[in-house]
Amino acid sequence: MAGAYLLNLGIVPYAEAAELQRSLAGAVSQRAIPETVVLLEHPSVVTLGRRTDDAELHLPEDAEVDVVETNRGGKSTYHGPGQLVCYPILDLNRHGRDVKQYVRDLETALIGALAAFSLEGTQIDGLTGVWLESPPRKIASIGVHVSRWVTTHGYALNVDLDPAPFTDWITACGLEDAAFTTMALELGRPITVDEVRPAAAAAISEVFGLEFEELSAEDGHGLWSQPVHTKLAESR
Repeated sequence: MAGAYLLNLGIVPYAEAAELQRSLAGAVSQRAIPETVVLLEHPSVVTLGRRTDDAELHLPEDAEVDVVETNRGGKSTYHGPGQLVCYPILDLNRHGRDVKQYVRDLETALIGALAAFSLEGTQIDGLTGVWLESPPRKIASIGVHVSRWVTTHGYALNVDLDPAPFTDWITACGLEDAAFTTMALELGRPITVDEVRPAAAAAISEVFGLEFEELSAEDGHGLWSQPVHTKLAESR
Protein backbone atom coordinates (compact mmCIF):
# COMPACT_ATOMS: atom_id res chain seq x y z
CA MET A 1 0.00 0.00 0.00
CA ALA A 2 1.30 3.43 -0.94
CA GLY A 3 0.65 6.50 1.18
CA ALA A 4 -1.83 8.99 -0.24
CA TYR A 5 -3.90 11.99 0.86
CA LEU A 6 -7.70 11.90 1.09
CA LEU A 7 -9.25 15.35 0.90
CA ASN A 8 -12.95 15.52 1.84
CA LEU A 9 -14.60 18.79 0.83
CA GLY A 10 -18.19 20.01 0.77
CA ILE A 11 -19.86 21.85 -2.10
CA VAL A 12 -17.14 23.45 -4.22
CA PRO A 13 -17.74 25.56 -7.36
CA TYR A 14 -16.56 23.74 -10.46
CA ALA A 15 -13.95 26.35 -11.48
CA GLU A 16 -12.36 26.28 -8.02
CA ALA A 17 -12.22 22.49 -8.06
CA ALA A 18 -10.61 22.56 -11.50
CA GLU A 19 -7.91 24.92 -10.25
CA LEU A 20 -7.36 22.73 -7.20
CA GLN A 21 -6.90 19.70 -9.43
CA ARG A 22 -4.36 21.51 -11.59
CA SER A 23 -2.36 22.50 -8.50
CA LEU A 24 -2.48 18.99 -7.06
CA ALA A 25 -1.56 17.39 -10.38
CA GLY A 26 1.49 19.61 -10.69
CA ALA A 27 2.62 18.73 -7.18
CA VAL A 28 2.00 14.99 -7.68
CA SER A 29 3.86 15.09 -11.01
CA GLN A 30 6.87 16.63 -9.25
CA ARG A 31 6.44 14.14 -6.38
CA ALA A 32 6.23 17.07 -3.99
CA ILE A 33 3.16 15.45 -2.41
CA PRO A 34 1.70 11.94 -2.42
CA GLU A 35 -1.09 10.94 -4.75
CA THR A 36 -4.31 12.61 -3.62
CA VAL A 37 -7.99 11.73 -3.90
CA VAL A 38 -10.55 14.53 -3.59
CA LEU A 39 -14.19 13.86 -2.70
CA LEU A 40 -16.67 16.72 -3.02
CA GLU A 41 -19.97 17.99 -4.44
CA HIS A 42 -20.62 20.72 -7.00
CA PRO A 43 -23.34 23.35 -7.34
CA SER A 44 -25.53 22.73 -10.39
CA VAL A 45 -23.31 22.69 -13.47
CA VAL A 46 -23.28 21.10 -16.92
CA THR A 47 -19.76 20.17 -18.00
CA LEU A 48 -18.78 19.59 -21.60
CA GLY A 49 -16.09 17.03 -22.41
CA ARG A 50 -13.90 17.19 -25.48
CA ARG A 51 -16.30 15.07 -27.54
CA THR A 52 -19.49 16.98 -26.70
CA ASP A 53 -21.82 17.64 -29.63
CA ASP A 54 -23.89 20.85 -29.70
CA ALA A 55 -27.02 18.75 -30.14
CA GLU A 56 -26.55 17.36 -26.64
CA LEU A 57 -27.55 20.68 -25.06
CA HIS A 58 -31.23 21.59 -24.76
CA LEU A 59 -31.26 23.66 -21.59
CA PRO A 60 -34.54 25.36 -20.66
CA GLU A 61 -34.27 29.14 -20.65
CA ASP A 62 -35.05 29.26 -16.94
CA ALA A 63 -32.54 26.57 -15.93
CA GLU A 64 -30.35 27.82 -13.07
CA VAL A 65 -27.14 26.08 -14.07
CA ASP A 66 -23.64 26.99 -15.20
CA VAL A 67 -22.21 25.49 -18.40
CA VAL A 68 -18.47 24.85 -18.39
CA GLU A 69 -16.12 23.47 -21.05
CA THR A 70 -13.52 21.05 -19.68
CA ASN A 71 -10.43 19.21 -20.90
CA ARG A 72 -11.70 15.80 -19.79
CA GLY A 73 -12.66 13.06 -22.18
CA GLY A 74 -16.24 12.09 -22.90
CA LYS A 75 -19.29 14.18 -23.63
CA SER A 76 -21.70 16.24 -21.53
CA THR A 77 -22.79 15.47 -18.00
CA TYR A 78 -24.50 17.14 -15.08
CA HIS A 79 -23.24 17.74 -11.54
CA GLY A 80 -25.26 18.95 -8.59
CA PRO A 81 -25.63 18.70 -4.81
CA GLY A 82 -26.44 15.15 -3.80
CA GLN A 83 -23.88 13.70 -6.20
CA LEU A 84 -20.51 12.44 -4.94
CA VAL A 85 -17.70 13.57 -7.22
CA CYS A 86 -14.33 11.82 -6.93
CA TYR A 87 -11.19 13.38 -8.39
CA PRO A 88 -8.23 10.98 -8.08
CA ILE A 89 -4.93 12.72 -8.73
CA LEU A 90 -2.85 9.62 -9.44
CA ASP A 91 0.47 8.92 -11.13
CA LEU A 92 -0.17 6.19 -13.68
CA ASN A 93 3.55 5.43 -13.71
CA ARG A 94 2.67 3.65 -10.45
CA HIS A 95 -0.52 2.04 -11.69
CA GLY A 96 0.32 0.97 -15.23
CA ARG A 97 0.48 3.33 -18.20
CA ASP A 98 -2.89 2.25 -19.53
CA VAL A 99 -5.66 4.86 -19.60
CA LYS A 100 -8.37 2.40 -20.65
CA GLN A 101 -7.46 0.14 -17.75
CA TYR A 102 -7.50 3.14 -15.42
CA VAL A 103 -11.09 3.88 -16.45
CA ARG A 104 -12.02 0.22 -15.89
CA ASP A 105 -10.40 0.45 -12.44
CA LEU A 106 -12.53 3.49 -11.59
CA GLU A 107 -15.58 1.49 -12.62
CA THR A 108 -14.44 -1.34 -10.35
CA ALA A 109 -14.09 1.13 -7.46
CA LEU A 110 -17.59 2.44 -8.09
CA ILE A 111 -18.99 -1.08 -8.14
CA GLY A 112 -17.28 -1.71 -4.79
CA ALA A 113 -18.76 1.44 -3.27
CA LEU A 114 -22.25 0.50 -4.43
CA ALA A 115 -21.84 -3.04 -3.09
CA ALA A 116 -21.43 -1.59 0.42
CA PHE A 117 -25.09 -0.57 0.11
CA SER A 118 -26.21 -3.87 -1.44
CA LEU A 119 -26.51 -2.30 -4.91
CA GLU A 120 -25.14 -4.38 -7.78
CA GLY A 121 -23.35 -2.10 -10.22
CA THR A 122 -22.10 -3.41 -13.53
CA GLN A 123 -20.02 -2.48 -16.55
CA ILE A 124 -21.52 -2.53 -20.04
CA ASP A 125 -19.29 -3.30 -23.01
CA GLY A 126 -18.69 -0.23 -25.15
CA LEU A 127 -20.05 2.22 -22.56
CA THR A 128 -18.18 4.12 -19.87
CA GLY A 129 -19.52 4.42 -16.35
CA VAL A 130 -21.46 2.14 -14.04
CA TRP A 131 -24.98 0.86 -14.51
CA LEU A 132 -27.68 -1.09 -12.73
CA GLU A 133 -29.62 -3.78 -14.57
CA SER A 134 -32.29 -4.78 -15.62
CA PRO A 135 -33.34 -2.61 -17.37
CA PRO A 136 -30.05 -0.71 -17.78
CA ARG A 137 -29.99 2.58 -15.88
CA LYS A 138 -26.89 4.68 -15.35
CA ILE A 139 -25.89 5.55 -11.80
CA ALA A 140 -22.33 6.90 -12.27
CA SER A 141 -20.41 8.70 -15.00
CA ILE A 142 -16.67 8.81 -15.68
CA GLY A 143 -14.54 11.33 -17.55
CA VAL A 144 -10.78 11.61 -17.13
CA HIS A 145 -7.82 13.64 -18.30
CA VAL A 146 -4.23 12.42 -18.22
CA SER A 147 -1.17 14.64 -18.65
CA ARG A 148 2.36 13.32 -18.17
CA TRP A 149 0.66 10.21 -16.78
CA VAL A 150 -0.97 12.15 -13.93
CA THR A 151 -4.76 11.93 -13.80
CA THR A 152 -7.38 14.60 -13.19
CA HIS A 153 -11.19 14.59 -13.29
CA GLY A 154 -12.72 11.23 -12.36
CA TYR A 155 -16.22 10.00 -11.56
CA ALA A 156 -19.61 11.28 -10.43
CA LEU A 157 -21.90 8.96 -8.44
CA ASN A 158 -25.58 9.85 -8.21
CA VAL A 159 -26.41 9.58 -4.51
CA ASP A 160 -29.61 11.54 -3.90
CA LEU A 161 -30.57 14.17 -6.46
CA ASP A 162 -33.18 14.72 -9.14
CA PRO A 163 -31.93 12.81 -12.23
CA ALA A 164 -34.15 14.84 -14.59
CA PRO A 165 -31.37 17.24 -15.75
CA PHE A 166 -29.51 14.29 -17.32
CA THR A 167 -32.30 13.98 -19.87
CA ASP A 168 -34.33 17.20 -19.69
CA TRP A 169 -31.40 19.61 -19.89
CA ILE A 170 -28.86 17.60 -21.86
CA THR A 171 -28.44 14.31 -23.65
CA ALA A 172 -26.04 13.15 -20.96
CA CYS A 173 -22.94 11.33 -22.17
CA GLY A 174 -24.41 11.54 -25.68
CA LEU A 175 -26.73 8.63 -24.86
CA GLU A 176 -30.15 8.88 -26.49
CA ASP A 177 -33.00 7.35 -24.47
CA ALA A 178 -30.72 6.30 -21.60
CA ALA A 179 -32.25 6.02 -18.14
CA PHE A 180 -30.49 7.59 -15.16
CA THR A 181 -30.96 6.68 -11.53
CA THR A 182 -29.67 7.42 -8.04
CA MET A 183 -28.79 5.42 -4.97
CA ALA A 184 -31.75 6.94 -3.13
CA LEU A 185 -34.20 5.83 -5.83
CA GLU A 186 -32.77 2.32 -5.86
CA LEU A 187 -32.70 1.99 -2.07
CA GLY A 188 -36.13 3.54 -1.62
CA ARG A 189 -34.89 5.91 1.08
CA PRO A 190 -32.99 9.18 1.46
CA ILE A 191 -29.21 8.86 1.63
CA THR A 192 -26.56 11.54 2.05
CA VAL A 193 -23.27 12.02 0.27
CA ASP A 194 -21.55 11.86 3.66
CA GLU A 195 -22.91 8.34 4.16
CA VAL A 196 -21.30 7.23 0.91
CA ARG A 197 -17.88 8.89 1.30
CA PRO A 198 -16.30 6.16 3.49
CA ALA A 199 -17.34 3.37 1.12
CA ALA A 200 -16.10 5.33 -1.89
CA ALA A 201 -12.74 6.00 -0.23
CA ALA A 202 -12.36 2.37 0.86
CA ALA A 203 -13.05 1.13 -2.67
CA ILE A 204 -10.53 3.52 -4.22
CA SER A 205 -8.00 2.48 -1.57
CA GLU A 206 -8.48 -1.20 -2.36
CA VAL A 207 -8.43 -0.93 -6.16
CA PHE A 208 -5.37 1.33 -6.36
CA GLY A 209 -3.47 0.07 -3.33
CA LEU A 210 -3.55 3.35 -1.40
CA GLU A 211 -3.34 3.96 2.34
CA PHE A 212 -5.03 7.27 3.05
CA GLU A 213 -4.08 10.06 5.41
CA GLU A 214 -7.20 12.18 5.64
CA LEU A 215 -6.79 15.95 5.54
CA SER A 216 -9.29 18.23 7.25
CA ALA A 217 -11.72 20.41 5.36
CA GLU A 218 -9.84 23.43 6.71
CA ASP A 219 -6.65 22.18 5.06
CA GLY A 220 -8.55 21.69 1.84
CA HIS A 221 -10.09 25.15 1.72
CA GLY A 222 -6.69 26.65 2.46
CA LEU A 223 -5.30 25.21 -0.74
CA TRP A 224 -6.73 28.06 -2.78
CA SER A 225 -4.74 30.68 -0.89
CA GLN A 226 -1.18 29.41 -1.24
CA PRO A 227 0.85 26.93 -3.30
CA VAL A 228 -0.61 23.48 -2.81
CA HIS A 229 2.66 21.70 -2.09
CA THR A 230 3.47 24.17 0.70
CA LYS A 231 0.06 23.87 2.36
CA LEU A 232 -0.01 20.10 2.16
CA ALA A 233 3.54 19.78 3.43
CA GLU A 234 2.53 21.80 6.50
CA SER A 235 -0.38 19.42 7.18
CA ARG A 236 1.74 16.27 7.22
